[in-house]
Amino acid sequence: MNFNIEKIETFTGHKDCVYTLCEGNSLNSFFSAGGDGMVVEWAKADLGKPIAKVENSIYTMFNLPNENRLWIANNTQGLHLIDTKEKKELLNLPLGKVSMFDIKKNNHLLIIADNIGFLHILDTENNKFVKHFEGSQKSARSIAVNSKRNEMAVGFSDWKIRIYDLENYKLKYTLDAHQNSVFSLQYFNDEEMLVSGGRDAHLMIWDCQNGYENAEIIPAHLFAINHIIYIEEHKILATSSMDKSIKIWDSENLKLKKVIDKSKNASHGTSVNKLLWLEKDQVLLSASDDRTISMWNLF
Repeated sequence: MNFNIEKIETFTGHKDCVYTLCEGNSLNSFFSAGGDGMVVEWAKADLGKPIAKVENSIYTMFNLPNENRLWIANNTQGLHLIDTKEKKELLNLPLGKVSMFDIKKNNHLLIIADNIGFLHILDTENNKFVKHFEGSQKSARSIAVNSKRNEMAVGFSDWKIRIYDLENYKLKYTLDAHQNSVFSLQYFNDEEMLVSGGRDAHLMIWDCQNGYENAEIIPAHLFAINHIIYIEEHKILATSSMDKSIKIWDSENLKLKKVIDKSKNASHGTSVNKLLWLEKDQVLLSASDDRTISMWNLF
């Protein structure tokens, strides 16, 4: 595989760190949000459209593109459901004075992770919570859903990864994982493997078919790994870090293929918080503490 790394666009306008990205409702569009509480829809770098403004920072959100519905996690103020076409709030669901770090979807259910170690299950068909349960007394930082095994992995700030059955949310495995908080989880290779990363800057590979046995430990970055994504059609993993870099890995042999950084590629000057692969456009997005979002061609 030949890489040809090229920065296509830089998206500016946020007044604080950009923490989260999600796909938009049309080709080449996406949403961004962060420390300024603004949710912005982008299609072109100079044409950001404000969709919503909330009181506090936003670490995570989840878009339902076929419905023009966007769920926003407004820290300490609960979940907001936004009509992205009309740009208006439809619903506010309080969750107490918690911060929310991740939202993932399992069929019609959303799973929300918060800073006091709870997981909240929301039915999007009636917009009601169906379950709340505590996974740890430390923050639940990241979620990955394995649809083939009907399991979810949750990474916590107690340094552990816990695997739950998605039928009944019973705990199946507890993995003694990293030497600090687990910030990101991603299933890959036909959902047979799990990769985790966090504050200790290492990637850990887990074999799902063998009781989540630890298969490999990779010293991957200089500082904390903030996010991991799997780009299935190209069989690569991408990681972003507090060390300001993005790294591309071969998902089959876990070898490092490319480094995207400021010196080589005019990349971000501060922590890279979130990545998003736009499959239809075949471009990678990266969001940073430097208040910008970059769009990359990889090939």
